[in-house]
Amino acid sequence: MITVGIIGASGYAGVELLRLAAGHPDLTVTRATGDTQAGTPVAELYPSLAAAYGDLVFEPYDPAAFDGVDVAFLCLPHGASQAIVPELRADVRWVVDVAADFRLHDAALYPEWYGEAHAAPELLDEFVYGLPELFRTHLAGATAVAVPGCYPTASILTLAPLVRAGLIEPTGIIVDAACGASGAGRPPKPNTTFCTVDEDFTAYGLLTHRHTPEIEQAVGEAAGLAGEVQVLFTPHLAPMNRGILATCYGRAQGVGSTADVLDCLHDAYDDEPFVVVTDGSPSTKATLGSNVAHLTGRYDPRTGTVIAIGAIDNLVKGTAGQAIQSVNVIAGLPEVTGLPIAGVYP
Repeated sequence: MITVGIIGASGYAGVELLRLAAGHPDLTVTRATGDTQAGTPVAELYPSLAAAYGDLVFEPYDPAAFDGVDVAFLCLPHGASQAIVPELRADVRWVVDVAADFRLHDAALYPEWYGEAHAAPELLDEFVYGLPELFRTHLAGATAVAVPGCYPTASILTLAPLVRAGLIEPTGIIVDAACGASGAGRPPKPNTTFCTVDEDFTAYGLLTHRHTPEIEQAVGEAAGLAGEVQVLFTPHLAPMNRGILATCYGRAQGVGSTADVLDCLHDAYDDEPFVVVTDGSPSTKATLGSNVAHLTGRYDPRTGTVIAIGAIDNLVKGTAGQAIQSVNVIAGLPEVTGLPIAGVYP
């Protein structure tokens, strides 16, 4: 049995990890921290987990309590992981960070995109990017994993095979993506209250969203074009709880038909248990509660453009599910262990 500690377990990413871990035959949660909810029973804050964690109480973070834990999942706001990972690395077998603190290889990008210098740049090279479909071989034997963001996951899975196959140019790529309100986390914010989000659809982070360099980095590396990919990324807040829909546009090269685009995606993912390539238009509802990405693509000869679309559940394939999928790989377990492949409907 693999013992699990979740740091920041009271947030949406943490509670999703608790939910998925409860159904995983090889994971057992022994620690669940939540400084703002310390002393609160898990079942009181999240009644949906009462049957699985009836006696578990959120506790304040204490590094000594993680000594000997097999895997620590960090579900903290940006910047917080950097402060505790250096000491945590010595105490646990595997560190899995679901925040953005260790996703970028170049420490110089953090001041530019995150507004502050990285506190532990010497550790960046120790973290493997936790997107198994594209970087599975890197995960084998890894002891530290940086789980991709939800927007990047949908965008990278959609774009990487097309860039790698040379079907779209690596520069001038446009990603328009929408996310449900849970992507902003559990703490209340003026822009994510019900009255603000309901019956509204708005773009944000114009030209400056911090996931831009992450998408460029991962697509470039997966395509063998590190440092050569350029993306204009615009996120949108949609009036729904969960889901990511990424619509990606690239200048076509060497494409004769839509069949070429779909064949490329099929070649990349037909053997992947958590990716479905469809002739239809992916929807966020189809992915709800599952660890599966739904993808499609089209070629428009009139404009010389390839359009590719990806949909995921931002809290499962976009966060907690992908974190557990990565642990399955590094622990030598079947990759599908404990992860839902069927969505919830209606």
